[in-house]
Amino acid sequence: MPVKNNIRQIRKKRGIKQIQMAEDLKVTRQTFTAIEKNKYNPSLELALKIVKYFDMPIEDIFILEEDK
Repeated sequence: MPVKNNIRQIRKKRGIKQIQMAEDLKVTRQTFTAIEKNKYNPSLELALKIVKYFDMPIEDIFILEEDK
């Protein structure tokens, strides 16, 4: 079951630049780009940091898609 995320949409809606968020979370911009494009799933630690950063429920940020 793939995990998708709404990070890009949330970040843009809040006017946060990708490089700023990557720096705030202490990851590279390249890592953050891959996460936003759903090419890489963040570690549990980073996922929890993203949840805290946005101050939103995890299910509003990450979506576990059911296999068809």
